Amino acid sequence: MIELDNVSFTYRKGEPDAVPALRNLDLKIEPGQLVAIIGHNGSGKSTLVKLLCAVQYPTEGNIRIDGVPVDREHQWDVRRKVSVVFQDPDDQLIMNRVIDDVAFGPENLGLARHEIEERVRSSVEMLGLEEIGGRLIEDLSPGQKQRVAIAGALAMRPLYLILDEPTSLLPVPVATRLISTIRDLSLSENTGVLHVTHSMYEAVLFERVVVMDEGRVILDGTPAEVFREVEKLRKVGLDVPLAASLAHRLRARGIPMEGDILNPADLRAALSAAVDPSPSG
Repeated sequence: MIELDNVSFTYRKGEPDAVPALRNLDLKIEPGQLVAIIGHNGSGKSTLVKLLCAVQYPTEGNIRIDGVPVDREHQWDVRRKVSVVFQDPDDQLIMNRVIDDVAFGPENLGLARHEIEERVRSSVEMLGLEEIGGRLIEDLSPGQKQRVAIAGALAMRPLYLILDEPTSLLPVPVATRLISTIRDLSLSENTGVLHVTHSMYEAVLFERVVVMDEGRVILDGTPAEVFREVEKLRKVGLDVPLAASLAHRLRARGIPMEGDILNPADLRAALSAAVDPSPSG
């Protein structure tokens, strides 16, 4: 489990230009859970990612990953349990060939050769990279590069995979396929996934949504529970899925839109029921 207990973090603490980024944050994330984290720029999302992978450390409070404290003494233990994939895969792809890059992390763990080979084979298969394993990284499309970065992260066999806006540079169809792959991997490997995103469409695909503002969690629940709070989200500069926004406007005009509406199918069903409320059959 990921546990944050009263965690605060301030950049340049004690200096005149100190910047509070996280404030008294309490958060628990279960193993295998699919969590989307949303918030406008400056809400604390990126700082949270840095703390969870032991790039930074709390200035107050405590973080534990599977019982291991996030501090300088345990930073390598933490990084064995948490893998991160960043927005731009070029920032973390190191080797020249696909297969070598996927192997880079396990090799640095000092694993036996047979263990490295098994992890690489498994991760490459999970991401559907078998046919491009021998290709040069520089020849790949952005979507392929992102899949290679995820394969490399998974080869570390983390308990938690953190995705820091990995789809923002991808076309929507490619991003959707990538999210679907990640969901399948989480289910098959029981890997917890924290997906930092600006996309409300992507957020509804996760089982839990955490909304951050000014370094605090202001909403936390299922997509249906969170995106019901249309006015609260807009107040902190966030939008909601288009279907939820339209349903909110229709309700404001007195049209009875029943149920939780997150996608076009939900909206069509609610509109049909509003137009013809009589039971079918």
